[in-house]
Amino acid sequence: MDWIGETFTSEVGWSHLETLVDIGDRMAGSDGELQAARATRRALAEHADDAWLEEFDIQGWTRGSSAIEAGDERLDCIALPRSPGESVTAEFVDLGYGLPDDFKEADLEGKVVMCASNVPSWYDRLVHRREKYYHAVEAGAAVFVFRNHVEGCLAPTGSVGTEARPVGDIPAVGVSKEVGTRLARRHDGESVTVSVEAATHDATSQNVHATLGGDGDADERVLVTSHVDAHDIAEGAVDNGAGTAMVVELARVLAARRDDLETPVEFVCFGAEEVGLEGSEHLADAVDPERVKAVVNNDGVVRGRDLAAYSHGFPELRAAAERVSDRLDHPITVTPEHGPHSDHWPFVERGLPGYHLHSETGDEGRGWGHTRADTLDKLEKRNFRELAIVLAELVVEVASDRTAADHRDTDAIARELEAQDLAEGMKVTGDWPY
Repeated sequence: MDWIGETFTSEVGWSHLETLVDIGDRMAGSDGELQAARATRRALAEHADDAWLEEFDIQGWTRGSSAIEAGDERLDCIALPRSPGESVTAEFVDLGYGLPDDFKEADLEGKVVMCASNVPSWYDRLVHRREKYYHAVEAGAAVFVFRNHVEGCLAPTGSVGTEARPVGDIPAVGVSKEVGTRLARRHDGESVTVSVEAATHDATSQNVHATLGGDGDADERVLVTSHVDAHDIAEGAVDNGAGTAMVVELARVLAARRDDLETPVEFVCFGAEEVGLEGSEHLADAVDPERVKAVVNNDGVVRGRDLAAYSHGFPELRAAAERVSDRLDHPITVTPEHGPHSDHWPFVERGLPGYHLHSETGDEGRGWGHTRADTLDKLEKRNFRELAIVLAELVVEVASDRTAADHRDTDAIARELEAQDLAEGMKVTGDWPY
């Protein structure tokens, strides 16, 4: 049990988190993302057998200024990444939560449509930002306005666009709860002007790889993953500097526990997650599925003290998490259903076993995530250290012969997505692979 004490007093992961947030802008394709990737490669190389960067091309996007002019007011907003640059004057419509049926019941042709970032408590699933955006596109809207449900004058960000059309069809901006409430109260049904300045360009992102154990490319391995990039408006501490720092800490722990690993581990910190899971799609397209025993994806793992996991219909992964929870007497809430958002998904949709690991907070939605308030002070070092212990034990458990998860039939996954009412949203956003 010495490794537990060493992990609880380690500064390795937290120090790397500070390195990442101090870089600043880590937007996909930016110099900051490259700096973060290089720093992460160096940090992993301290503990792994080897470490390297793998580049891939992406659609770059850079924000300019944006504004909403309504009556005699000029209201603050921010462009959503990969919004086209354009200025539109049209009637403003507050569509409330922006549930799928809301778009079917309203006349939105040529209008500026605002939707909240959350869903009502009685609704049975998350309706993702991109789903709301593309419902607005299908309904003929001229502009999409995304209103935060979290108080604090914080406009939310989050990308639009699809794999086939990386730049969105209509301008899209985020507004704070307070600005959105003012727009709805004073200007619903009135003409407003939304102006977005943005530039697109060719760019390069990169995945960071490192290996521990094994003998060459033929080995089956457990992928322990996160994403390096973050939105340009904040430090990206919660989303997902902490996840990448956790991967670095896990590399340190697992190097010391090498004899406990019955399957080699490959650490992968993806680039360009925030603009469409591009780094993980790049690897999932290239990797031999028979080489992947399971994916252990860390995205949002230090937001709270208790761990949560989507196990995506793999009973063996659920059982492994429950064994670790019992062994360490630490709660892990396992959701057996699908969560098709974050870097595990390009693998799971192909039938490969995968977790999405995150923290429970008791709050609705992302909290401080995807806003300027996603900063280091929102995280606690104690939570990081405790969860590093739990996650290290989970990786060892997944790598053991006790966890033997078969790859799943993709037709069964498609049927489950339909049954869980997730298919409609994935189809409208261009993310349906079946």
